[in-house]
Amino acid sequence: MLHTSRPRFGIMTAPSQVDYQDVLRVWREADAIPEIEHAWLFDHLLPIFGDPNGTTYEGWTLLSALAAQTRRLRLGLLVTSNRFRPPALLAKIAATVDIVSGGRLDFGIGAGSRPSWPSARREYDAHGLPFHDAAHAVGSLAEACTVIRRLWTEDEPFDFHGTYVRLAGAFCNPKPVQRPHPPILIGGRSGPTLRVAAEHADLWNIPGGDIDDVVRRSRLLDRYCTELGRDPASIIRSIHLPVSYDQPDITRDAIGEALDAGFRHIVLGLSAPYPAGVARWVADELITTSAQAAAEVSR
Repeated sequence: MLHTSRPRFGIMTAPSQVDYQDVLRVWREADAIPEIEHAWLFDHLLPIFGDPNGTTYEGWTLLSALAAQTRRLRLGLLVTSNRFRPPALLAKIAATVDIVSGGRLDFGIGAGSRPSWPSARREYDAHGLPFHDAAHAVGSLAEACTVIRRLWTEDEPFDFHGTYVRLAGAFCNPKPVQRPHPPILIGGRSGPTLRVAAEHADLWNIPGGDIDDVVRRSRLLDRYCTELGRDPASIIRSIHLPVSYDQPDITRDAIGEALDAGFRHIVLGLSAPYPAGVARWVADELITTSAQAAAEVSR
């Protein structure tokens, strides 16, 4: 499992409104830069920004391709929509990616897009996918996490009769490379999702923005962990922060706030088009500078 006390920095390249070769270029560059330790895609089936008819790649397929083209980076989706794929199928997909990557998968999952977000909602209708209410989304997420972990760890087929998930003779072979299983990252900010994270997550991710709200959500997660008898410190706090190429001080300030708030897993979101040498720039201008500042403060 992934545990950390020092900051670990990574990048995110949204696989939308961009060409595959551009994403591959950035990931290959990042793979050669030790300061960048992880890399992420998102999980949407249609664009949620820019041209509504523009390109968007299927996340797990692209992740497997990038896993085969890199050697060091930990990698994942920030985060998989539990609404898109049945959990037993998702467990099989994720196990395959962990094997392709040689055991570098961080398994990101969440309840799925908000019903009030029209640009995300349309992808369900376009692909014939059901869009249940929030209670169904969170309840099925909890059962999915249970089922996926069992599929990754149990050596015999099993039946599962949940409220939302029902399986007969469920089994996953081959298993993931990582033991007992790939780290589970749960993304989200709602109270019900945080309850699921308190029970199942090794990492919890939240989009940045209002740092005071981020801190409140982190404290709520602490409370839920305590209620379950779990050490809150056993869940690594992860945050996604957008990168400003033109005003890097804004990004550095956001990183500093996140580090001060106890977040040790920092995902830096890169917008396309990606400048030449963007991974090296991120390492030099954002990661190294921020890590040095954090070290100075801790002295």
